Amino acid sequence: MSRGTVRGTFASHFHRRLRMSATPSVNLSELERLQGKVIGDVAGTLGVLLAYIGDQTGVYRAMTDLGPATAKQIAQQARVDERYAREWLSCNAAAGYVMYEAAHERFSLSPEQALVFAREGDPACMQGFFQLVVSQFLNESRARQVFASGEGLPWGAHHACCFCGVDRFFRPGYVAQLVGRWIPALDGVHARLSRGGKVADIGCGYGSSTLIMAEAYPQSQFFGFDFHAPSIEEARARAQRAGLPNVRFEVATAKTFSGTGYDLACIFDALHDMGDPVSAATHVRKSLSKDGAFMIVEPMAGDSLSENLNVLGQIFYAASTLICCPTSKAQEVGLALGAQAGQRRLTGVLNEAGFTRVRRAAETPLNMVLEARA
Repeated sequence: MSRGTVRGTFASHFHRRLRMSATPSVNLSELERLQGKVIGDVAGTLGVLLAYIGDQTGVYRAMTDLGPATAKQIAQQARVDERYAREWLSCNAAAGYVMYEAAHERFSLSPEQALVFAREGDPACMQGFFQLVVSQFLNESRARQVFASGEGLPWGAHHACCFCGVDRFFRPGYVAQLVGRWIPALDGVHARLSRGGKVADIGCGYGSSTLIMAEAYPQSQFFGFDFHAPSIEEARARAQRAGLPNVRFEVATAKTFSGTGYDLACIFDALHDMGDPVSAATHVRKSLSKDGAFMIVEPMAGDSLSENLNVLGQIFYAASTLICCPTSKAQEVGLALGAQAGQRRLTGVLNEAGFTRVRRAAETPLNMVLEARA
């Protein structure tokens, strides 16, 4: 029986219950379709949680080391309980996350499954995304309070799992796109940094984007700024481990970071999180050299809600409800642009900050890259 058939059968159970309740105004076939969708979402939610548990306990890593293996062999390799491992593997097999060979009762990862669940740092790996989602469930009571009251939720008040998840989710994309596509798409910036320039990375978090650029352009100097002190501590530790002499990290807000004469200023997936993005962008403009560029990487979005009614829009609006808008509202002004602000709204913010030329320099399915000049 296929997953779709099972889902339809499950939904039909509720369908029959509704028939018994005699609600004539309800379209029963539409109700069954919607219930099937919800059942799939519930299965996916539980799958994400178990996938994250498998990541944190090393079960996926054990599977990549072993190849096809029984539940007992996998449990021994990962040093987890065999009975729980069997249920976990069964759930993963039912979800299509792992392969199951019934004849020998062995489980394995296909090359594609290994990329998604076990290859840390690969752009296809989803574990950072899973960690970010799980962090929001861990913070549910606070999120509910914020949602009802309208108050903000400071970035530092999120579960620590959120910071790690954000970095794990975004870093592979930056590795794949930042140096190879995004910077070369900016007018003259690649050549300037190759010769030796000065770059500010604002809202740098754990410093992944800063370090990627610093390694690629050893002649340039890079300065990472973030208002979250624990993130800057982690960024400094990573820079030390990487042995990069051309990078420095400081605790500072987007409106107060130090330095002038920057040839490039960057904000990666963070302008919409800022309480006062106009003042932040104004400070960026004043910090740039005469021909300096401002690169803003933001989630991909259309300019209207209708354009964003798709699965990516659903994900980004959810993140905006739980993280982005509360973070902004916890700060001065609290503009709360949201993760689906769209290019037109973002351009308006940049124009208000004094940038007269704004264009989309590059894009991916997940991001738009804007270049702003004074």
